[in-house]
Amino acid sequence: MNGNALRTGLVVLGVLVLVLIYASAFTVGQTQQALVLQFGRVRTVLNQAGTDKPGLYFKLPFFESVVLFEKRLLDLDLPVQTVLSADRQNLEVDAFARYKISDPLRFYQAVNNIQVANQRLSSFTNAAMRNVLASASRDAIVRTQREGLMNRIQEDVNRQAKNLGIEIVDLRLTRVDLPAANSQAVYQRMRTEREREAADLRANGNQVAATIKAKADRDVTVLLAEANQKADQLRGQGEADRNRILADAFGQDPDFFAFYRSMQAYEKGLSGSDTRLVISPGSEFFRYFNDPQGRARPAAAAPAAGQ
Repeated sequence: MNGNALRTGLVVLGVLVLVLIYASAFTVGQTQQALVLQFGRVRTVLNQAGTDKPGLYFKLPFFESVVLFEKRLLDLDLPVQTVLSADRQNLEVDAFARYKISDPLRFYQAVNNIQVANQRLSSFTNAAMRNVLASASRDAIVRTQREGLMNRIQEDVNRQAKNLGIEIVDLRLTRVDLPAANSQAVYQRMRTEREREAADLRANGNQVAATIKAKADRDVTVLLAEANQKADQLRGQGEADRNRILADAFGQDPDFFAFYRSMQAYEKGLSGSDTRLVISPGSEFFRYFNDPQGRARPAAAAPAAGQ
């Protein structure tokens, strides 16, 4: 009986030892930081950057507790908010931040958990964005000074987050845009401006086209006038040459020239099928009909008196 009681006692003692070991041992992972609390008071900080290493640790069972915090970077996704720029433009800004718990003890004392920390950081970030972006124009926020403005916002948030044991590692403005109503108005204004520019370009093109057409018409008129003038000169020169040649030919053989001209006159004057001429047969026109030599027909003798 005594042996059974002894075995039972040893078993109970072994179980108690195992329970005590289980209750006193804990591990801190590579991605974790730990606070050891004794009756709610912080006794030690484990695996903080630059101090302890991850591994197996022990605490007083039932008297001490352990609170674990992330050592990795944490994400903070901020809701879209509307800010007013220096040039009085309403802008919708979407941003996110990445942070880490740099001081677990201060973090535990200030916010205690991630949810509260996110709320406090969101408030800090929104306030910093409003203050910094209010001093910059829309173009500076969207294009020219965006990187510098993000750095200023991050510095402002870090100054406040330091009291929470938090460090902002990165802060980015993912989207900066006009509100939907303003975007439509801007789009309509841009469309109106482009239509006006297109109308100006068309008007300028029509003016240039009219100028080119007028110049072409003027050049055509000048070319035709010059061509007609040259044609008239050539025609006049040709007629002069023809007359000179005819005159020379007439001077060499007047009888042949007279005969040739008469034949041309007959050809033109009697070319029709029903040509009618009211002319005296003894006229100069018919002298080659009356005499092949073209000699003038003698005038008829006057009748004697009294006949």
